[in-house]
Amino acid sequence: MPCSSAAPGRSEGGPKGGRKGAEIDVRIWRDGATLLGYKVEMTDTLPDPESCYRAVCARDARFDGLFFTAVTTTRIYCRSVCPARTPRRSSCRFYATAAQAERDGFRPCLRCRPELAPGRPATAASLGEAVLARVQAWAHEEGSLESLARSVGLTSRHLRRVLSDQFGVTPLAVLQTQRLLFSKQLLHETRLPITQVAQASGFGSVRRFNALFRERYRMSPTMLRRASGTEFGVDELLTLRLAYRPPLAWDAALSYLAARATPCVEVVDQGAYWRTVTLSSGGAWVSGWIRVDAPYGKSQLRVAVPARLHGVLLPLSLRLRAIFDLDADLEQIDRQLGVDPALGRLVAQTPGLRVLGSWDPFELALRAVLGQQVSVAGATTLAGRFAERFGEIIDTPSAQLCRLAPTAERIAQSTPEELASLGLPRARSHTVVGLARFAAQGGLMVKPGTPLEEVVARLSDLPGIGGWTAQYVAMRAYRYPDAFPAGDLGLKRALPRVEPERHQTGPASEKELLARSHAWKPWRAYAAWHLWNCGH
Repeated sequence: MPCSSAAPGRSEGGPKGGRKGAEIDVRIWRDGATLLGYKVEMTDTLPDPESCYRAVCARDARFDGLFFTAVTTTRIYCRSVCPARTPRRSSCRFYATAAQAERDGFRPCLRCRPELAPGRPATAASLGEAVLARVQAWAHEEGSLESLARSVGLTSRHLRRVLSDQFGVTPLAVLQTQRLLFSKQLLHETRLPITQVAQASGFGSVRRFNALFRERYRMSPTMLRRASGTEFGVDELLTLRLAYRPPLAWDAALSYLAARATPCVEVVDQGAYWRTVTLSSGGAWVSGWIRVDAPYGKSQLRVAVPARLHGVLLPLSLRLRAIFDLDADLEQIDRQLGVDPALGRLVAQTPGLRVLGSWDPFELALRAVLGQQVSVAGATTLAGRFAERFGEIIDTPSAQLCRLAPTAERIAQSTPEELASLGLPRARSHTVVGLARFAAQGGLMVKPGTPLEEVVARLSDLPGIGGWTAQYVAMRAYRYPDAFPAGDLGLKRALPRVEPERHQTGPASEKELLARSHAWKPWRAYAAWHLWNCGH
């Protein structure tokens, strides 16, 4: 932040001036709790300005992406971790989103690069946050505001009102900011030609892309690329970075994924997660593969993809953020779970444990059904048979990846007898066919703000799907932080392991587990993940 520094007001437990490395322990406590003499107040979307400024003085990574600091003297906005000199408090404005800062005429910092900031937690319990996330995900699509509104499940008027009331921006402003920031990332990190950068960022017109980029950022895309030191060229492999607020329990995440990786579709190898992918681009489907790892010492995941996927880089990166739960506000979650004596020990043992998502709701729901009443290894074997029978063949650099994940449309055309030949019980074969047909008709689409209970009830109405499966799908596919599969045998066994004084004999009952889980609301999905992890 290229602005002179000034020491903020001193008080007990606060930062000693605006210098780098100032001692501070400010947290985003949404209940306004007092910590070390400071009371961190929360509005609907961001901490109070004084708390924001203290976080800026300390370069506090826990606030990264939860607000942006705009400096009035330079007309630049930054992340809370920007390494530049701290600006004066009187020169700072704070915004919950980059779109708000750009609406008021600020441009992104070239040092801290706001496009790399972790996203805001988008829980289904918050309509505004969920709508913001859905609009950002739409940035790659072409279509009218009406089309966007229909995809969200709202009218265009209601969509505008939700974003305006909570964030003070329009859907178009959010779309433009998302596209511009992603194009900026591609200009920094790849050698893609300008035409492909524009396409990958969701711009239908290169001329419009150049004009808007110059208008907002006061330089052309070519000038930015030249300043970043990246040359134009042709690469067979593209690499992107996905930032998160530390910590991240990467080894625990890989361990979970490795045990459940669908043969031929996914694999964990040498500290990285690989899988095949299919995404829609301009009305056509493109397929390829991805490799994700976590470079040591960086609060970023590194994603490698073949260059032929350049047109779907934006939706691909958003899906990966959801899979690895990169936008979670673990500071808030761990604080509440840590109050519980049993869970507090687990949180301390594995900091950074996140609820892993899924590439596709149907893929996750299918895996959950295949896992009913069988071991994890048994479900993995069945998933591999489905991939062999219904997944399309694809070439990748890994001999272990040779199939795309089976689609709902393909399985919906099969018969229960055909599925039974793969080793499924007859009743479960009917369940899979019914689930596939339900998904193929759009039944697994969920509108932002839909209550967890409604989603669970809708899934439970399908023959052969009970509470455990519905809660598990809600937890991982739809990112409900309070979803809790209380009927899970692993959770029943884990509770006595962490609370031996309460459970002298055998696993806990579902009733006991549900009663115990009330203390973990609204983060029961994270509590479940810690309980599962303690048994590994």
